[in-house]
Amino acid sequence: PPPPPQAPPVAIESGIAQPHPARGGAYEAGIKVRREVLGDAHVDRAEAASDDFTGDFQDFLTRYAWGETWTRPGLDRRTRSIITLTALVARGHHDELVLHTRAALRNGLTPSEIKEVLLHTAVYCGVPAANSAFRVAQQVIKEETTPES
Repeated sequence: PPPPPQAPPVAIESGIAQPHPARGGAYEAGIKVRREVLGDAHVDRAEAASDDFTGDFQDFLTRYAWGETWTRPGLDRRTRSIITLTALVARGHHDELVLHTRAALRNGLTPSEIKEVLLHTAVYCGVPAANSAFRVAQQVIKEETTPES
């Protein structure tokens, strides 16, 4: 027989999020790197849009993706951006590809290097995935590198 159903967590049952545990070093390191890589405007928008439903996820992203992974000493940010772009192309995550193309530029990759990353993904992730990625990245690079009149 299947196990008996479990009651939903109190936070969902009541519609009120439980208080966050004390934010520690991973959160503080993560928010710093997240702001440096993605920019204050993006992080401010994400935090402003956060609510009882998404707040724990935003906290999770900041602590684990940014505070535990992006802060590790084994790879520099440029390399992490290359890996991230590749993973996003492979999975077809175009919204995140926009964000991380901007981040790659901020982390020191040139448009030519981003082009090489995307060409490389065509072999390992597929031409259709790379084709879509080129369209996304082209627009971001144009926005980020075209001087304002």
